[in-house]
Amino acid sequence: PAVVTATSNLAELYREEGKYDQAAALYQRALASKEAALGPAHVEVGYALDRLAGVYEAQKKYDAALPLYLRAVQVFESALGPAHLRVARACDSLGNIYQLQENYAAAEPISKRALKIREDALPPDHPDVATSLNNLAQLYYDAGKYDAAEPLYQRALKVREGARRPD
Repeated sequence: PAVVTATSNLAELYREEGKYDQAAALYQRALASKEAALGPAHVEVGYALDRLAGVYEAQKKYDAALPLYLRAVQVFESALGPAHLRVARACDSLGNIYQLQENYAAAEPISKRALKIREDALPPDHPDVATSLNNLAQLYYDAGKYDAAEPLYQRALKVREGARRPD
């Protein structure tokens, strides 16, 4: 476990520095080690999948990121339950990849699911609810569905304004 942790930590440093190829290689190594030690459905494997997919996303390698995000959603659902907030975050990431690929039909149900999980689990004025509202609104905006985007942007703005500290 200590070697895997050190590998992941170095990969994270490389990711932060924009050294994506080096980060990806280390994240792949960490993922393989976690799968071998813990099995393919362990929550730690989900985190490793998510991190590697994030590197590919940063490199605009969406076709490489997509199956990793899909698998991460499945792992988190299996390990944590379908309504867990980590599933919502993974759905947001997956929806974003679909959106970046302009696959709006695939992005919409995933983004709606992320919002539903967060709305069910969190207070309506929670910043994570605003994040999912904004993500879904951006999807509709990108798809040219401005009438659907506007009320979501308005709700997200209301939450964000409510979360501001008084000056």
